[in-house]
Amino acid sequence: MTTPSTPQTPFQQAPFQQQAYQQPPAPQQGAGAGFYTSPIPVRRATLADAIASEWTKIRSVRSTIWTLGVQIVLLLVIGLLAAIAVDASDTDLGSTPVLSLGFFGVLLGSICVITLGVMTIASEYGTGMIRTTMTACPSPGRVLGAKAIVFFLLTFVLTTVMTSIVAVLQTAILDADAPSGSDWLRSTVGVGLYIATLGLLSLAIGALIRHSAGAITIMIGVVLLPLVLAIFMFAESLAKLQQWLLEYSIPNQLSNFYDTSVTGSGPSGWEPLWIILAVTAVAMGCAYAAMSRRDV
Repeated sequence: MTTPSTPQTPFQQAPFQQQAYQQPPAPQQGAGAGFYTSPIPVRRATLADAIASEWTKIRSVRSTIWTLGVQIVLLLVIGLLAAIAVDASDTDLGSTPVLSLGFFGVLLGSICVITLGVMTIASEYGTGMIRTTMTACPSPGRVLGAKAIVFFLLTFVLTTVMTSIVAVLQTAILDADAPSGSDWLRSTVGVGLYIATLGLLSLAIGALIRHSAGAITIMIGVVLLPLVLAIFMFAESLAKLQQWLLEYSIPNQLSNFYDTSVTGSGPSGWEPLWIILAVTAVAMGCAYAAMSRRDV
């Protein structure tokens, strides 16, 4: 005898299963529905943004502190030691300007500025950071311009301030007559402009070479090699070339700001500044063209 089977009830899904299989609600219509709106205003990046970025980078790396710190020490220590040595020996400077004693510290300190100028851009190629920089700011001109502005202003202000301090201390130590206004201007502001422009030339060479050690070596050769070659040219047939190298060597052009030129001819007054500005402008143009055409 068979028992009647219990009728099967239709399968019912659990409430949570029903919810799981339900279709999602249709998106709401209307402006901004379902989207997150950032409270930060969106705008185009400008040169000021690139300058702020480069200022953050240059002041946060150790190379800036070390190179500029060494430059400060060289300018101050060598300048004061020269004045103290002259005062202790009772040497009569004669027609030699008292401010010219700061020349030796400035010349050695320029190597620090050259090093920093190269590392400002070449170090990014060495570490690969230039990819991040160019991703954030795809404009090579804006990147190069921001680096140049930040670096130039930093080195110009620092060099001008330190040369002014050294000049005041040297004049006080030697109890010399106060130099004229034009002498003060050329030995402080003029030297600051020249050294900062020389650093910009180093930055351009760093952008072209993309190698810190190689670019620094080239720049040191540019600064010292013409003078060294001229010193060892003894043949009379090379007299004109020797004269030209002496006149246009960077140490001799820098000494013109102190009225202590090695030669009696060649650039004088503010002319060395115009020369270095022209050379640097050409180098910066080449650096911009190279950055625009080459991959990072």
